Amino acid sequence: MKKKVLSYLFTLLLLFGCSMHKEIVPNIESSDSYLERENILNSSNWSVSIKKLEELHYLHPLSPYAKQIQLDLIYAYYRNNDLTFALANIKRFSQWNSAHEKMDWVLYMQGLTHMKQDKNKLYDFFRINRSDRDTELTNISITDFKQLLERYPTSSYAKDAKRYIFELENRLAEHHLAIAYFYLKRRAWIAAINRTQKIQNKYPHNKRIVKESLKIQLQAYQKLRLKTAIENTKKLIKTYQ
Repeated sequence: MKKKVLSYLFTLLLLFGCSMHKEIVPNIESSDSYLERENILNSSNWSVSIKKLEELHYLHPLSPYAKQIQLDLIYAYYRNNDLTFALANIKRFSQWNSAHEKMDWVLYMQGLTHMKQDKNKLYDFFRINRSDRDTELTNISITDFKQLLERYPTSSYAKDAKRYIFELENRLAEHHLAIAYFYLKRRAWIAAINRTQKIQNKYPHNKRIVKESLKIQLQAYQKLRLKTAIENTKKLIKTYQ
Protein backbone atom coordinates (compact mmCIF):
# COMPACT_ATOMS: atom_id res chain seq x y z
CA MET A 1 0.00 0.00 0.00
CA LYS A 2 1.37 3.36 -1.02
CA LYS A 3 1.89 6.01 1.60
CA LYS A 4 1.91 9.70 0.81
CA VAL A 5 4.78 11.67 2.14
CA LEU A 6 4.49 15.45 2.29
CA SER A 7 8.23 15.97 2.49
CA TYR A 8 10.79 13.18 2.67
CA LEU A 9 13.83 15.32 2.12
CA PHE A 10 15.38 17.86 4.45
CA THR A 11 16.55 21.39 3.72
CA LEU A 12 20.14 21.11 2.63
CA LEU A 13 22.84 23.71 2.98
CA LEU A 14 25.43 24.67 0.40
CA LEU A 15 29.14 24.19 0.94
CA PHE A 16 29.60 27.97 0.87
CA GLY A 17 27.77 28.67 4.10
CA CYS A 18 24.66 27.64 5.95
CA SER A 19 23.07 31.08 5.73
CA MET A 20 23.39 31.52 1.99
CA HIS A 21 20.41 29.65 0.60
CA LYS A 22 18.22 26.57 0.61
CA GLU A 23 18.91 23.54 -1.48
CA ILE A 24 15.90 21.23 -1.67
CA VAL A 25 15.62 18.05 -3.69
CA PRO A 26 12.06 17.94 -5.10
CA ASN A 27 9.43 15.92 -3.24
CA ILE A 28 7.49 12.91 -4.53
CA GLU A 29 5.00 10.37 -3.26
CA SER A 30 6.91 7.38 -2.00
CA SER A 31 6.19 3.67 -2.08
CA ASP A 32 6.82 1.32 0.83
CA SER A 33 10.06 0.18 -0.78
CA TYR A 34 11.24 3.77 -1.11
CA LEU A 35 10.21 4.62 2.42
CA GLU A 36 12.55 1.92 3.64
CA ARG A 37 15.37 4.01 2.23
CA GLU A 38 13.96 7.47 2.89
CA ASN A 39 16.90 8.20 5.20
CA ILE A 40 19.47 7.59 2.45
CA LEU A 41 20.16 11.28 1.93
CA ASN A 42 20.28 11.88 5.66
CA SER A 43 23.46 9.86 5.88
CA SER A 44 26.63 11.77 6.69
CA ASN A 45 28.43 9.24 4.50
CA TRP A 46 27.63 10.33 0.97
CA SER A 47 29.54 7.44 -0.57
CA VAL A 48 27.17 5.05 1.17
CA SER A 49 24.19 7.12 0.07
CA ILE A 50 25.36 6.98 -3.53
CA LYS A 51 25.81 3.23 -3.39
CA LYS A 52 22.27 2.74 -2.04
CA LEU A 53 20.74 5.13 -4.55
CA GLU A 54 22.53 3.44 -7.43
CA GLU A 55 21.26 0.07 -6.19
CA LEU A 56 17.75 1.46 -5.91
CA HIS A 57 17.90 2.82 -9.44
CA TYR A 58 19.26 -0.47 -10.77
CA LEU A 59 16.48 -2.47 -9.09
CA HIS A 60 13.67 -0.13 -10.17
CA PRO A 61 14.72 1.58 -13.44
CA LEU A 62 11.14 1.89 -14.69
CA SER A 63 9.41 2.67 -11.41
CA PRO A 64 7.42 5.88 -10.92
CA TYR A 65 10.23 6.99 -8.63
CA ALA A 66 13.13 6.47 -11.05
CA LYS A 67 13.39 10.15 -12.00
CA GLN A 68 13.37 11.20 -8.36
CA ILE A 69 16.18 8.77 -7.63
CA GLN A 70 18.15 10.32 -10.50
CA LEU A 71 17.67 13.75 -8.92
CA ASP A 72 18.79 12.35 -5.57
CA LEU A 73 21.91 10.95 -7.20
CA ILE A 74 22.79 14.32 -8.70
CA TYR A 75 22.70 15.88 -5.26
CA ALA A 76 24.55 13.01 -3.58
CA TYR A 77 27.35 13.16 -6.17
CA TYR A 78 27.56 16.92 -5.63
CA ARG A 79 27.82 16.60 -1.84
CA ASN A 80 30.42 13.83 -2.19
CA ASN A 81 32.52 16.03 -4.51
CA ASP A 82 32.05 13.55 -7.36
CA LEU A 83 31.50 16.55 -9.59
CA THR A 84 32.20 14.80 -12.90
CA PHE A 85 29.54 12.21 -12.08
CA ALA A 86 27.15 14.95 -10.96
CA LEU A 87 27.54 16.79 -14.27
CA ALA A 88 27.23 13.57 -16.28
CA ASN A 89 23.94 12.76 -14.52
CA ILE A 90 22.71 16.33 -14.98
CA LYS A 91 23.44 16.10 -18.70
CA ARG A 92 21.72 12.72 -19.02
CA PHE A 93 18.67 13.84 -17.06
CA SER A 94 18.37 17.05 -19.09
CA GLN A 95 18.57 15.20 -22.40
CA TRP A 96 15.81 12.75 -21.51
CA ASN A 97 13.63 14.99 -19.33
CA SER A 98 13.89 18.48 -20.81
CA ALA A 99 10.27 19.26 -19.88
CA HIS A 100 10.48 17.90 -16.34
CA GLU A 101 8.85 20.10 -13.71
CA LYS A 102 12.10 20.27 -11.72
CA MET A 103 14.41 21.28 -14.57
CA ASP A 104 14.94 24.62 -12.87
CA TRP A 105 16.51 22.76 -9.94
CA VAL A 106 18.64 20.70 -12.34
CA LEU A 107 19.98 23.87 -14.00
CA TYR A 108 20.58 25.36 -10.57
CA MET A 109 22.61 22.30 -9.53
CA GLN A 110 24.54 22.51 -12.80
CA GLY A 111 25.59 26.06 -11.94
CA LEU A 112 26.51 25.10 -8.37
CA THR A 113 28.53 22.12 -9.57
CA HIS A 114 30.54 24.19 -12.02
CA MET A 115 31.12 26.73 -9.23
CA LYS A 116 32.33 23.97 -6.94
CA GLN A 117 34.73 22.74 -9.61
CA ASP A 118 36.18 26.23 -9.67
CA LYS A 119 36.66 26.33 -5.91
CA ASN A 120 40.03 25.44 -4.40
CA LYS A 121 39.70 24.70 -0.67
CA LEU A 122 43.42 25.03 -0.06
CA TYR A 123 43.50 28.49 -1.59
CA ASP A 124 40.41 29.49 0.40
CA PHE A 125 41.91 28.21 3.66
CA PHE A 126 45.05 30.31 3.22
CA ARG A 127 43.02 33.20 1.71
CA ILE A 128 45.12 33.22 -1.43
CA ASN A 129 43.93 35.67 -4.09
CA ARG A 130 43.03 33.65 -7.18
CA SER A 131 42.08 36.56 -9.41
CA ASP A 132 44.76 35.64 -11.94
CA ARG A 133 43.53 32.07 -12.48
CA ASP A 134 41.65 30.73 -15.50
CA THR A 135 38.03 31.92 -15.63
CA GLU A 136 36.51 29.28 -17.91
CA LEU A 137 34.47 27.63 -15.15
CA THR A 138 33.38 31.01 -13.81
CA ASN A 139 31.97 31.89 -17.23
CA ILE A 140 30.29 28.50 -17.54
CA SER A 141 28.65 28.95 -14.14
CA ILE A 142 27.32 32.36 -15.15
CA THR A 143 25.90 30.84 -18.34
CA ASP A 144 24.18 28.11 -16.29
CA PHE A 145 22.51 30.60 -13.96
CA LYS A 146 21.52 32.92 -16.81
CA GLN A 147 19.94 29.97 -18.60
CA LEU A 148 17.97 29.23 -15.44
CA LEU A 149 16.72 32.83 -15.26
CA GLU A 150 15.85 32.89 -18.95
CA ARG A 151 13.88 29.66 -18.91
CA TYR A 152 12.41 29.89 -15.40
CA PRO A 153 12.28 33.57 -14.34
CA THR A 154 9.79 32.82 -11.53
CA SER A 155 11.69 29.84 -10.15
CA SER A 156 12.31 29.66 -6.41
CA TYR A 157 16.00 29.45 -7.31
CA ALA A 158 15.99 32.67 -9.37
CA LYS A 159 16.95 34.92 -6.47
CA ASP A 160 20.02 32.85 -5.61
CA ALA A 161 20.94 32.59 -9.29
CA LYS A 162 20.96 36.39 -9.62
CA ARG A 163 23.14 36.74 -6.54
CA TYR A 164 25.61 34.16 -7.80
CA ILE A 165 25.81 35.89 -11.19
CA PHE A 166 26.63 39.14 -9.37
CA GLU A 167 29.35 37.46 -7.29
CA LEU A 168 30.82 35.62 -10.26
CA GLU A 169 30.93 38.75 -12.39
CA ASN A 170 32.78 40.50 -9.57
CA ARG A 171 35.28 37.66 -9.69
CA LEU A 172 35.72 38.24 -13.42
CA ALA A 173 36.25 41.94 -12.78
CA GLU A 174 39.02 41.07 -10.31
CA HIS A 175 40.56 38.85 -12.97
CA HIS A 176 40.62 41.64 -15.56
CA LEU A 177 42.09 44.04 -12.98
CA ALA A 178 44.93 41.58 -12.32
CA ILE A 179 45.61 41.45 -16.06
CA ALA A 180 45.63 45.27 -16.26
CA TYR A 181 48.22 45.38 -13.45
CA PHE A 182 50.27 42.78 -15.31
CA TYR A 183 50.29 44.90 -18.47
CA LEU A 184 51.22 47.99 -16.46
CA LYS A 185 54.22 46.22 -14.91
CA ARG A 186 55.27 45.04 -18.36
CA ARG A 187 55.07 48.63 -19.61
CA ALA A 188 52.39 47.64 -22.12
CA TRP A 189 50.57 50.95 -21.73
CA ILE A 190 47.98 50.56 -24.50
CA ALA A 191 47.09 47.00 -23.44
CA ALA A 192 46.66 48.20 -19.84
CA ILE A 193 44.37 51.03 -20.94
CA ASN A 194 42.26 48.72 -23.11
CA ARG A 195 41.85 46.29 -20.24
CA THR A 196 40.84 48.99 -17.75
CA GLN A 197 38.27 50.39 -20.16
CA LYS A 198 36.85 46.90 -20.57
CA ILE A 199 36.37 46.75 -16.80
CA GLN A 200 34.67 50.15 -16.72
CA ASN A 201 32.27 49.23 -19.53
CA LYS A 202 31.44 45.70 -18.42
CA TYR A 203 31.40 45.97 -14.62
CA PRO A 204 30.27 49.52 -13.77
CA HIS A 205 28.43 48.26 -10.66
CA ASN A 206 31.71 47.33 -8.97
CA LYS A 207 32.86 50.81 -7.94
CA ARG A 208 35.96 49.63 -6.11
CA ILE A 209 37.27 47.73 -9.13
CA VAL A 210 36.37 50.58 -11.48
CA LYS A 211 38.25 53.06 -9.30
CA GLU A 212 41.33 50.82 -9.23
CA SER A 213 41.15 50.43 -13.00
CA LEU A 214 41.04 54.19 -13.43
CA LYS A 215 44.22 54.54 -11.36
CA ILE A 216 45.96 52.07 -13.65
CA GLN A 217 44.59 53.90 -16.66
CA LEU A 218 45.92 57.21 -15.29
CA GLN A 219 49.42 55.78 -14.85
CA ALA A 220 49.40 54.46 -18.41
CA TYR A 221 48.25 57.81 -19.83
CA GLN A 222 50.94 59.58 -17.83
CA LYS A 223 53.60 57.31 -19.31
CA LEU A 224 52.23 58.12 -22.76
CA ARG A 225 52.06 61.85 -21.90
CA LEU A 226 48.51 62.24 -23.13
CA LYS A 227 47.48 65.42 -21.32
CA THR A 228 43.78 65.49 -22.20
CA ALA A 229 43.32 61.82 -21.32
CA ILE A 230 45.18 62.38 -18.04
CA GLU A 231 42.89 65.25 -17.01
CA ASN A 232 39.74 63.37 -17.97
CA THR A 233 40.83 60.30 -16.00
CA LYS A 234 41.62 62.41 -12.93
CA LYS A 235 38.11 63.86 -13.07
CA LEU A 236 36.61 60.38 -13.26
CA ILE A 237 38.64 59.22 -10.28
CA LYS A 238 37.30 62.11 -8.20
CA THR A 239 33.72 60.90 -8.81
CA TYR A 240 34.62 57.72 -6.88
CA GLN A 241 36.02 59.55 -3.82
